[in-house]
Amino acid sequence: MIYVTGDRLHPHHVRAAAFDTRWRGLDPNQVHDYLNRVADEVERLQRELATANTEAERIRQALRQWQSRHTGCRHTAPGSPNKRWSR
Repeated sequence: MIYVTGDRLHPHHVRAAAFDTRWRGLDPNQVHDYLNRVADEVERLQRELATANTEAERIRQALRQWQSRHTGCRHTAPGSPNKRWSR
């Protein structure tokens, strides 16, 4: 059985997938080759997601730091330049 639980699909799940044999069934070599390609793609996407999550967290932290450094830097009127930074 391939995917019984509601857990996330991982590359090792795809690679370890087993199927019941049937008379005149699919070519097992083609099935395993395809599953290996799928597992490689899942693995690549998981790496990309981890990288994107790390970058998003870095940007969130940088934004929080910037916001805390600039809490007192408010414009006095809409459209007027900040008095600390003349143009």
